[in-house]
Amino acid sequence: MGSRKRSAQRRKIAQFKAELGGLDDLYGRERRRNEDSSERKEAVRRERGCESKNRYPTRADAEEAIELCAQHGTYGLQCYRCSYCHGWHLTSHPWGE
Repeated sequence: MGSRKRSAQRRKIAQFKAELGGLDDLYGRERRRNEDSSERKEAVRRERGCESKNRYPTRADAEEAIELCAQHGTYGLQCYRCSYCHGWHLTSHPWGE
């Protein structure tokens, strides 16, 4: 039977935690990892969805660009309002406005 002293129990607990390799902060590290991952994903979405595309200040400018593209053989383009920059971009997706 082990010691009943609190100091001995605390030492055993500390030794056990040390043997685990620092799992005390496991949930905190996982939360930070998820936050970092979310930030990276959002940056990629912004790059692909906004920053890598031509921005038009008005819908009329975007529609004019669509007409120019059609004259050069690119059909099926639509414009949509960007949620990041609040400008207008072109898309070939059918869900565009």
